[in-house]
Amino acid sequence: MRELVNIVGVIAIIQGLGGFAGRMWFDSDWGFLHHLIDLPLPGYLGVAAAGLIAIVVTAATKERDRG
Repeated sequence: MRELVNIVGVIAIIQGLGGFAGRMWFDSDWGFLHHLIDLPLPGYLGVAAAGLIAIVVTAATKERDRG
């Protein structure tokens, strides 16, 4: 299950940062996320942050369960 959460977290980071960069500097939509919902510019950073938090939490629980 942790591997799946990590994969989804990485995808969220890529989609969030890609969408942010596309709108911010290239004035176009990048990634798949804009096909699903219309996010404001800070929303893409929120998606990337949520992916990062998911990865950090799964790493922390893995360390806690190991030790």
